[in-house]
Amino acid sequence: MPSAPTNALLDWLAAPATSLAGVPLQGAALVLGALAAAFLVLWRMAAGAARRSIAEAELRAEIAADQLSSITRAQAEMSGRMQTMAEVLGSRQADLTRAIAERMDGLTTRVGQSIMTSAGETRHSLAALAERLAVIDRAQGEIRGLAGEVVRLQDILSNKQTRGAFGEGRMQAIVADALPQGAYAFQHTLSNGRRPDCLIHMPNGSPPLAIDAKFPLEAYTALKAAEDDGARAFAAQRLRRDMDAHISAIAQRYLIAGETQDTAFLFIPAESIFAELHEHFDDVVQKAHRQRVVIVSPSLLVLSIQVVQALLRDQRMRAEAGRIQEEVRHLGKDLERLDARVSALRNHFGQAGRDIDQILVSTAKIMRRGERIETIDLPNEEIAAQEPEPQGRPRVATP
Repeated sequence: MPSAPTNALLDWLAAPATSLAGVPLQGAALVLGALAAAFLVLWRMAAGAARRSIAEAELRAEIAADQLSSITRAQAEMSGRMQTMAEVLGSRQADLTRAIAERMDGLTTRVGQSIMTSAGETRHSLAALAERLAVIDRAQGEIRGLAGEVVRLQDILSNKQTRGAFGEGRMQAIVADALPQGAYAFQHTLSNGRRPDCLIHMPNGSPPLAIDAKFPLEAYTALKAAEDDGARAFAAQRLRRDMDAHISAIAQRYLIAGETQDTAFLFIPAESIFAELHEHFDDVVQKAHRQRVVIVSPSLLVLSIQVVQALLRDQRMRAEAGRIQEEVRHLGKDLERLDARVSALRNHFGQAGRDIDQILVSTAKIMRRGERIETIDLPNEEIAAQEPEPQGRPRVATP
């Protein structure tokens, strides 16, 4: 059973609410009309929205078509670029392959040449090594021979007389090689009857220099052969005693006032002995200096001889200085005569120049007169009368 409000609504719909053109309208009709109007409005709105949606869809379709065409063109361009890039990469790969092949060929050639060069150098090195080995073999043979000579030298030095002859011979060889024949004398007898091993004549009339070549080698040999400190100390004391006695003997025998120099040389034939004395026996060296005896080795003797040689050369230069001055005076006179003759020759050249200038003046005058003669106008008849008639072929004058 319907409720009261529902019945009231049904009654309102059935009752006429208004009239339109004298026709009564009920509430239901009004509702239907309103609904129809609302539907029409909604339909129009929907149609407008549909048209707008269609337009937007078409616009979006056009935009999508444009974008699709752009993408298609970009894809085509990308495909072209990719193809071009592939071609470029292919060509570059071919160039790279060719360059690598050429470099590999060149590297192979250089490696081959280097191997050949290395092989040649190796052959040369082996040949040089073989030569050096041969030289070493020869040197070993010479060393063995030298060892034998050293043994013989030890035998010689073990004898006092032969040792003295050996030192004297070496000293004589050094002096004879460095000085002229008349600048020294061997075994010269002094006024006291003593005979030094060598006398070196000094320049400028100075007394000669005495050299002794005898050295007490027994004590030095014992020092080197000592095996303990006691034997070494005993040998060193013996060497000092022998050296002191020998130095004193040289100072007493060979230092004669006015006849020899106030200094004498004690020649030691070995550099090793000289170094040993200066290193471990400085007191002996100082005592020798105090007695005006200089201990010299072969190198120091050579240096001293060179100093004497320089002094002799200076003496000869001083002796020749007078003759040189005389020649310089003659040369000055010759230069004076040459200057006078050059001055006379210069005057002759000046006179010749003036004569040539006068000759040029005369030549210029002659040339001007010839030009004036050429400018003189003569009548044609006179010229024709003066000109001879040609007869046959003209003769050519022979210069």
